[in-house]
Amino acid sequence: MTIKKEAVIEKIEVVGDYKKIQVATDLVIKEGDTEIGRSRHRHVLAPFTSSKDSDGKWTHTDTDITGEDASVQAIANAVWTDVVKASYKTWAETQGVL
Repeated sequence: MTIKKEAVIEKIEVVGDYKKIQVATDLVIKEGDTEIGRSRHRHVLAPFTSSKDSDGKWTHTDTDITGEDASVQAIANAVWTDVVKASYKTWAETQGVL
């Protein structure tokens, strides 16, 4: 029988004021039609990555979501509004988040 691996998004959650997106993806291993293994990977996406230079100036770089599943991209594009992005930048700078 043939063994197949398939990545399946099991859960997408939008959490918090800054609309971080949590993605749970299962790697499903099947022999024929019988599932013989499964493992879960999780990752979190925020609207930006932020950095502060030696002069104290902040740079916020949009998170690249082009490699994400289309459903994750659609959710990010819907919830990461200009208001949410501005709030996230302010929060990151006041918290010193890098």
